[in-house]
Amino acid sequence: MTAPPTSGPEHGLPGHLVDFVSALRRHHVAVGPGETVDAARVLGALDLLHRDQLRAGLAAALLRRSGQRDTFDALFDLWFPPALGAGVSEVDVPRTDDATGDGTGPVDVDALREILADLLRDGDEETLRELARAAVEAIGTSGAAGQGVRGQAAQPNWSAYQALNALSPDTLLARILDGLRHEEDTDFVSEVRRREIRDRIARFRDMVRDEVRRRTAEQRGREQVARSATPKQPDRVDFLTANTAQLAELRRTVHPLARRLASRLSARRRRAHRGRLDLRRTLRRSMSTGGVPMEPAYRTRRPGRPELVVLCDVSGSVAGFSHFTLLLVQALREQFSKVRVFAFVERTDEVTHLFEPGAELGGVMARVLREARLTAFDGHSDYGSAFGDFVEHYAAVITPKTSLLVLGDGRTNYRDPNLRGLAMMTGRARHAHWLNPEPQRMWGTGDSAAKKYAEVLPMHECRTATQLADVVEGLLPV
Repeated sequence: MTAPPTSGPEHGLPGHLVDFVSALRRHHVAVGPGETVDAARVLGALDLLHRDQLRAGLAAALLRRSGQRDTFDALFDLWFPPALGAGVSEVDVPRTDDATGDGTGPVDVDALREILADLLRDGDEETLRELARAAVEAIGTSGAAGQGVRGQAAQPNWSAYQALNALSPDTLLARILDGLRHEEDTDFVSEVRRREIRDRIARFRDMVRDEVRRRTAEQRGREQVARSATPKQPDRVDFLTANTAQLAELRRTVHPLARRLASRLSARRRRAHRGRLDLRRTLRRSMSTGGVPMEPAYRTRRPGRPELVVLCDVSGSVAGFSHFTLLLVQALREQFSKVRVFAFVERTDEVTHLFEPGAELGGVMARVLREARLTAFDGHSDYGSAFGDFVEHYAAVITPKTSLLVLGDGRTNYRDPNLRGLAMMTGRARHAHWLNPEPQRMWGTGDSAAKKYAEVLPMHECRTATQLADVVEGLLPV
C-alpha cells in the first residue's frame, strides 16, 4: 500500500508527480515532457494502493536507459513511501516482563530474533517488511536528533545500525539451516538452501535500511535524504571511490557504452566522408561558370585507422580506472589498426597478449600484477622510472601513425617525474592524451605532478564512465 502524497492540497497528485520527476532529473535521470505525460497517465490508470504495480508502471514510463533503476527505486521509496510514521504493522513487538500495561517498555530482543528466524525460514517477504518497520520503531533509535520545540519531546535519530546490531540476522543462518536440514539432503541441495537464506537475510537488511531512510526523510525532508542516500548511476560513480560491487556493475556497462561510441563514430564518419574543401580545384571548375564557384570540389579523404598505444598505471586504487578503460579500449579495438597495451608501477612491461580478442578479462588485472615485470624496489608508483623504462625498451612502437594514451593520476611519490622522457614519447606520436581519474582541483597537490605533465600533453579529467565516454568519443579516429 502506498502512502498518500504529501505535496499539499494546492498541488495534489499532479504536483507530487512533477516533484518526483524533478528529483529524478537532479540525479541525472533524463525525463522529458513526453515521459512525464506518460507517467501521469499511469497514475490515472493504476490503483495507487497497489504499490508494486505503481512502481513498475512509473518505471516503464520514465526510464529509458539501463543502470537507472536503483536510482529510480530509491527516489520512488521517498516520494511514494509504503507508510507514514510508524504505520500499521501486523507484527507485535515482544516486550519483557518489565513492560508497562500500555505496551511500552524494554523490547525482548531474543523473542524478536525468534520471530525473525521463523520469517526468514518461511520466506514471507511482506511480513519481513512489516517486521523491519516494527523493529526500527522499537529498537532503531540512537538518541535524540534535536532538543524539541516548545516543550515537545526531541525527535529520535533513526539508525539502521542500531536495529541490525541488536537483531544480528547473519548469526541466525546456522540455526535456520539446522531446522531445515533433512537426512536425505545432498551437498548441492544444502548449498542452494544456504544461498537462499543468505539472500533473504540480505533483503531483510535492505528493508531495515529502507525503513530508516523513510523515517529520516519524514523528519528531515525528502530532498535532504535524496541528496545523501540515493545511489549514483553506474556511469556516474567515481572510479577512485567505487567499491567492488560498483566496479562490477561498471564492467557490465562496457559493451553497451562501446556500442554507443561506435555508432556515434559511424555517424561522424558519414557526415565527414567528403573531406575538406579543395579551393584550387573549386576555382578551376568555376572558370566554366564565369568565375562563380557553382560546383565545390573536395579533397579525397584517406580514411585510416591509427595505431593505439596505451600506457597505464595499475597501482593502488587507480587500477580500477585503468581496468575499466582497458576493457573499453578492448571493446573498441576494431576502430584501430593495432592496439598495444603497456602497464607500469615502477617499471614498464607489455601486456598486450592479455587483452587479445577472445581473452578472458574477468581477472585480467590480477594476471597483469602477477605476470608482468612492474616493480623494482618498494612497489610504489614511479612515473619517471616507468617512462624511462618505456623509452629505453619500447620507444620504437610509437610512430607517426600512433595515438598515445596515458592512464594514471600522475602521483609520483615525490620522485622525478621525468618530463623529458614523456616529451620524447609524445613527440614521436601523432596524437597523445592523458586520462586522469582525479578531480582537476586535486592536480598538483601533494605528490601529484599532473600539472607538470599537462604542460607536455593534453590532460583530461575522467572521474566517471560518463566523462570517460565523452573524452574517448572525441579521441576516436574519424
